[in-house]
Amino acid sequence: MDRGTVGSAQSGRLLVEVRQEGSSAVVTPAGELDHHTADLLREPLEDCLSKGLSRLVVDCSRLEFCDSTGLNVLLGARLKAEAAGGGVHLAGMQPVVARVFEITGADAVFTVHDSLDAALADEDG
Repeated sequence: MDRGTVGSAQSGRLLVEVRQEGSSAVVTPAGELDHHTADLLREPLEDCLSKGLSRLVVDCSRLEFCDSTGLNVLLGARLKAEAAGGGVHLAGMQPVVARVFEITGADAVFTVHDSLDAALADEDG
């Protein structure tokens, strides 16, 4: 898969990079993931799944904010990835984003890694 950037020229609040690393699609959202920008992440996640990449690693290290809409995008991708025999791995979450996952209990349904390198090293997980 080519490395590409998907973004909204109007908001500029979220850019998403996608690349393939081994059997994983690495999706890196940068900025704010909320009601206004959720489709900018949803579309590349669904595109990866439609191309047969069911192991999605979301590098959250550049994600500055995530609200319930963003959380729902990730949960929806998780269900589709698991149905395809894969999963969604979250890596490098900033404390403010990790807190959203903790208080909603969503951290219990995702495989969470401290870093992108750790997520990529855990190919079996």
